[in-house]
Amino acid sequence: MFGSVTLEVAIGIIFVFILVSVICSAIREGIEAWMKTRGAYLEHAIRELLQDKNGEGLAKSLYEHPLIYSLFSGKYTPGSSSRRPAILANGRELPSYIPSRNFALALMDIAARGPETDDVSSHPESPIISLDTVRMNVMNLNNPFVQRALLVAIDSAQGDLEQAQRNIEAWYDSAMDRVSGWYKRSTHWVLFWIGLAVAIGLNVNTITIGDYLYRNDIARTALVARAESAAKDTSVLHLQYNEARSALDSLNLPIGWTAGWGAPRRQYDVGYKNGAWNNFFAPIFGLLITALAATIGAPFWFDLLNKAMVIRSTVKPHEKSLEEASEDRQFPKSKVVPAANSGQNEAPRQPPAPNAPPRSSTAAVSNIRDAESGIDGCEVEVKDITTDEQLPPAEGGVA
Repeated sequence: MFGSVTLEVAIGIIFVFILVSVICSAIREGIEAWMKTRGAYLEHAIRELLQDKNGEGLAKSLYEHPLIYSLFSGKYTPGSSSRRPAILANGRELPSYIPSRNFALALMDIAARGPETDDVSSHPESPIISLDTVRMNVMNLNNPFVQRALLVAIDSAQGDLEQAQRNIEAWYDSAMDRVSGWYKRSTHWVLFWIGLAVAIGLNVNTITIGDYLYRNDIARTALVARAESAAKDTSVLHLQYNEARSALDSLNLPIGWTAGWGAPRRQYDVGYKNGAWNNFFAPIFGLLITALAATIGAPFWFDLLNKAMVIRSTVKPHEKSLEEASEDRQFPKSKVVPAANSGQNEAPRQPPAPNAPPRSSTAAVSNIRDAESGIDGCEVEVKDITTDEQLPPAEGGVA
């Protein structure tokens, strides 16, 4: 099992990973707010769902519908039809999220009243959205693939308009699950490169930090105390970039380029050895580990930190408490034998006479042995033995 020192080093490194992950996530959110990559992924997925790869048919009508158009500003411009968006694709002003209810209602409205938003489709006497109206005007979609999907949603609703709407929403949500998978994979790659840039820029080397904490008891204890306090409060996961950066700098760890390149020991450290490991491989591996840790994300490391704290709470008291000796190894306790005449009628003790010889400590203890206590009963010779025939007959008994 882990020793307490090794476990505390791991706790300190996990806490560093949390702060680095928060820094990288803040940078990622800033890039996303600027590039709107999620909007580009969503627009690409909707064009695939509606079988409108060029974005000139039903996808364009959907984005220009009032229920969708109100979610973003500007004009709808379709993305590339030849390939999936890049990891840092520019989503322009497109919405990053479209509720499934808006999608279903917009699609049913286009089928019932047509794709154009004009005086006819906006007139009070325009067709009311119902299952019959949608079915009879489904040709307004001008998209056989979506028309058939919509008819299936209507038929399986068994005359319930709300159920038909839920069927369309489920169809949309299943497609959005795939979009989420695309976006998460691209986000992992973006976080890795951001984490690598942060690790190199701040020189956050996991191997250097681990070696330093293992050799420095004071720094390790202080860092574990900080980690223990942070594990009780989830606000550490919501720190801003400046707050997380200040917290990382305040740990007083070998972070930064002040001491130059090298890991795990710097030139001024005890035990420094000049070699390929210390000057090349260890720095590269340490920075890569930090970048990979940032890719996993702060919530994962926060959960792991709490688990490590639980393990530490069971290991630490065990090491501090002494093991109890077994009963065979304990010293026998002295037994106090009471006096023979202990009780209320015990005569008062007289002071010793002058010049009297000292009394033995065992004199006051009565001798519990008698003159025949050493005789074994097996050695006693029995002269007269009564046989069974000489015994009187038994009387009574159970009937």
